[in-house]
Parts: sequence; C-alpha cells; structure tokens
Amino acid sequence: MKNLLLLHGALGHSDIFAPYTEELSRYFQIHTPLFSGHGHIDLSDNGITIEKYTQELAEYCEKENLTDVYIFGHSMGGYVALCYALENPERINSIMTLGTKFDWTEEQALKESKMLNPGIIVEKVPQYAEQLQSQHGSKWEQLLPAIANMMVSLGKNPPLNQNNLREIHIPAQIMIGDKDNMVSIEESIEVYKSVPNAKLAVLPDTKHPMDKVRPKLLVDIMKDFWNLS
Repeated sequence: MKNLLLLHGALGHSDIFAPYTEELSRYFQIHTPLFSGHGHIDLSDNGITIEKYTQELAEYCEKENLTDVYIFGHSMGGYVALCYALENPERINSIMTLGTKFDWTEEQALKESKMLNPGIIVEKVPQYAEQLQSQHGSKWEQLLPAIANMMVSLGKNPPLNQNNLREIHIPAQIMIGDKDNMVSIEESIEVYKSVPNAKLAVLPDTKHPMDKVRPKLLVDIMKDFWNLS
C-alpha cells in the first residue's frame, strides 16, 4: 500500500488529522509523526529549527523505510516537506501543502514571535492555553519561545527561496485558504510559480487552523490531485 505522511504545523499535533484518517486509509498506509517538542516528544536541548525538523523527517522516513512517499503538510509541516524534497527528491512521490507561510522576513518574524508569550496567552486566550496544555503537556510553555526563536531564524535566513524552489521537480500542490490571516494568497502564488511541476488550489471560506478546514473539501482536493478513486 502507498505511504502517506501527514505533517502537523508549529504548535500543532497529529490528532488534528483524526477527521481524515479513516477515509484516507482506504488508499494509503497513514503516518502521523510528531516533531520534537510536540505531543509526548521531548523538546531538544538545542532548540528548534526548520533544519532540525527536516532532519527528523528524514530519520523517520529512513527508520520506516519509506520511499515513493506521498506527503501532506499543514502550515510549518508543508515547509518542512519541501525542505525534505530539496534534499531527498528520490524518496518522494508528491507533496501537498496547506496554509504554509513562505514569505519570511526578520521584521515580520519578530512581530509574530512576540505573540507566542505563554503568560499573555494564558491571560488573553485561556482556551488556547488549555488546548496547548492538553496536547503538549506542561512543556508547552517552553515550546512557545522555542517556536518563536525558530521563526526569527526563518526570518533571518529562510531555507526556501525562489532559486532553490525551482530545483523541486516532484509534483506539488500549494494550497491556501481564502480567509487565512497568517499566509497570503500572493506568497502562495509566488511559490506555485517557482516550483516547476506545481499546481495551485485556493480553498473557499477557509481559515488557517487545521480544525477550521472542512474535511470533505480537503479530501476531495486530495483525491483529485492524487487521482484516487
């Protein structure tokens, strides 16, 4: 059976894919690895970088002996998937990304990272703090600043750029929700134009969080792109 990797975003969790696994498991062996610092996986003493997560993905594929793998990545998961494709094109069949931010600048990364303050989240968005606690345990308060540092690192030196995106020749579909307030349609179009064998999909009435995406809509788009019937 074909292998499908479902990659969560920063501060996300593999349980966000629960509404999709039953239907997709008709076509694929499903893999939902967790990046370090998320869920029950310890936070590395060396912090978090996109390069580290790309290495973790490579190690997972090696351990599970995954080749010709299909990948869906939400948000940061999509960024990691494309970084992995740059280094290991021979192991990948195709990639779909949804709500992946590509246009990173230092100024904007600093601005976004300031919002990842545990104290402020507890005070202003207690429900979200409870969700982070339930998904990641008590270490969620260490995970936030680690993710903030990763964002700043991305702003200073983004691993993906127009030049190396042109080197990704595997089939890819870049997807964006039309109501995503974290990622612009414009930056998604730029990447779609840069990756030689890419398609573009704009999901109607769709916000950034994975739990705001309508499963039937996304599964239908997956079936179309991957020619599942």
